[in-house]
Order: sequence, then structure tokens, then C-alpha cells
Amino acid sequence: MFNPELLPDITSYHSVNEPLALQWVGMEDIAVPFSIALSDGKLLPVAGKADLLVSLDQPDAKGIHMSRLYLHLNEQLANKKLDKTCLSHLLELMVSSQKGISKNAKIKLKFDVILEKSALLSNEMGYQSYPVTLSAQRIHNEVSYVLELSIPYSSTCPCSASLSQQLYGAAINEHFSAATIDKQDLLQWVESKAGSVATPHSQRSYAYLKLILDNQYLLDIQSLIFKFEKLIATPVQTAVKREDEQEFARLNAENLMFCEDAARRIKGELERMKFVTDYWFKVEHQESLHAHNAVVIDQKQRM
Repeated sequence: MFNPELLPDITSYHSVNEPLALQWVGMEDIAVPFSIALSDGKLLPVAGKADLLVSLDQPDAKGIHMSRLYLHLNEQLANKKLDKTCLSHLLELMVSSQKGISKNAKIKLKFDVILEKSALLSNEMGYQSYPVTLSAQRIHNEVSYVLELSIPYSSTCPCSASLSQQLYGAAINEHFSAATIDKQDLLQWVESKAGSVATPHSQRSYAYLKLILDNQYLLDIQSLIFKFEKLIATPVQTAVKREDEQEFARLNAENLMFCEDAARRIKGELERMKFVTDYWFKVEHQESLHAHNAVVIDQKQRM
């Protein structure tokens, strides 16, 4: 009869040429399906990739037991709901599975959250994908969590808008040279091809957020994404009709912003979030005027 205990295990008896402890050892990009809770309590299935790492604290240990990490990931997370209880327990099992050679553990989950979004005015709807990274680590028995989000939005340059308005005013002054202007003539001119004088440049923009979360905070990724989209006020759209596209143009005109403006909105909100104990973020406006990008990088102020 086959006896698995008779199979060789070189990690148990082979010697180490140069005994040294190693900070992190493990595996990256392990496929794992799981679910996250949406704001209404429904579960959203996602296809994730997991990095699993433990410290190798025993200098003369040949290596860690990687297969045990893989099996614990499947047992604790595969096809289950992702929450802090699950992650905390998985971290504990990762350490204990190493039978004394490891003290610390780290998990990184990378996945896309696909959320349903309604159009601005019409009854249309569609889906948008948001890249998310959730990291959890257990260092000296203390667990911490880091959430990374990438949120796209539109930004219209205030300087370009002002310059366009100046050209528009000059064109009206040149076309209507009389002391008075007939309202119907003006409206007809505005809506004609001649009335398209200049257009301010807009750009696809991104907010990259890295948030260190309070251990008591229950994950609500959907609410966080929609909160920042509402804050910036010009989120990118999914399905649109003409009325939605017109409303999107109105929102951009109402929210002209440099990257500094967007960054200050984000920073102000992050400072008000009690469950965010630390943060780093980058705002990136991918210029349509230039071949380079305009960026802001900031982090929580240290006292």
C-alpha cells in the first residue's frame, strides 16, 4: 500500500550551506476565485490572483513548506466571501503551518471589481471594471490591511476653458458688430458651425489610492469607489445616450480642474475618513495638449 510518509522531503533533512534568515519567501499570482460583499449585501464573484509570503526566521531551515500555504488559501478563501475575519485566520494558519520556522505572513490579493453604473439622465446602464489590490500582513502577531484602488475620471483644464471663452467672446464681437444683437440671430449663430470657435481640452485622468485601514473597518469597496467618484464629480461613463453625453459635458464645465484641484478634493476626504489611518495617493491627468502627464503625489501628514 502506498505510504506518503515514505516520500522524501528535502526541506526536513538537507543542510543549508549558508545559514541566514530571509524576510519573505512564498508564491505569487496564484489563481483563486472568491466573492466580495457589495453595499446592498449581495456577493460579487471575482477572479483573483494571490501572493502568499511568510518569513523564514530559522537560519538553518532549508526552505518553507509552500504547498501548505497553497492548500490553506484554497480551504479558507476559494469560492468564499472575502472579509477581514477570513484574512486574519488565513494569516494565522500560514504562520502555524510552517511549524516554528516562520513568525510573519503576508497576503496580497489582486482582482477587478466590476460594478453596475446607471447613465446620468437616461435609463441606460452598463458595467465598469476597477482594479483593486488588498494586502494583509501579520507582523509580530499584529495584523494590518492596505487597500489600493484605481479610479478613472474626466478632467477639463481651467486654463484651456478660459482661453476658449476668450476666443468665443472675440468671435461674437466680430460677427455681431452692431450695438444691439437680435436674440434669435445670436442663438442661430451659436448653434451653427461658425459658432464652434474653440473647445477646451479634456483628458482621461486617474486617482491611484493606497489606504491603510483601521482594523475595525469592514470592507465596502463599492461604497469607497462611488464616494470618490461623487467627490471628483466627473466619473467616466458606461452606456450613454445623447442626453447623458450632454450632461457629462455640463458636469465637466461645472467642475473645471487642474490636477491640484482634484488632489485637494481627494486629500480633504481622506483626512476626514476616520477608518483610514494612513494613506498615499497619486492623481494623474493624461494631457491631451502635451505628450506628458500632469501629476500630484501626496500622503498623510506626520505630526
